Amino acid sequence: METTLNYLREGQCARIKALRMQGAMRRRLLDFGLIEGTRVRCLRRSPAGDPVLYCVRGTVLALRRQDSRCIAVETEP
Repeated sequence: METTLNYLREGQCARIKALRMQGAMRRRLLDFGLIEGTRVRCLRRSPAGDPVLYCVRGTVLALRRQDSRCIAVETEP
């Protein structure tokens, strides 16, 4: 099922489908390895819900909710 990264629950995995943003933030996320087909796992949300920790290619990445809304993913069963 296709959704955006911010909807993943803790422990849930997904695959990146597309980055729906432009500019410097898009380049930075591509540099971190967030390319189509990459597996992402939601590790933990902060108590306030922002930012969220994700595991990408063995690296822990903290993303703001605003940025994770722009990343289309397909959840894994």
